[in-house]
Amino acid sequence: MSTLPQATPPGPAAPGAAARATPHAVAAADRGATRIADRVVAKIAAQAAREALPGSTGAPPQATVTVHHDIARVRVSLELHYPSDLAAQCAAVRSRVTRRVEEYAQMSVPEVDIDIEHLHSAHTRTAAGRDRRLR
Repeated sequence: MSTLPQATPPGPAAPGAAARATPHAVAAADRGATRIADRVVAKIAAQAAREALPGSTGAPPQATVTVHHDIARVRVSLELHYPSDLAAQCAAVRSRVTRRVEEYAQMSVPEVDIDIEHLHSAHTRTAAGRDRRLR
């Protein structure tokens, strides 16, 4: 007589065996999904825009995002100084936002729209300061 356990012959599985399937039986892609909220992606984009404009004294950039599957379309609202190279600043923001969203959220970013809400010049800042002092 042998004391080794005998292998069970193949046959119908016991009831509930399917519910006890090991994690190895289910492919990783079929186990679930991680969803990142649009507002989280918008915060990543706004922070990236802030990083692209060091020393900016205007209002902080605001971002809105529309996510469809793994594609994020981003719109950033900025206040920039004038005179300056607006095209270069917008290109820097687009580049930084695209890199950060792809890196942190693992989403592709086919477009980043830039809305320049206000331009601040040295002349308007000093004129506004004079007006406030006169009142």
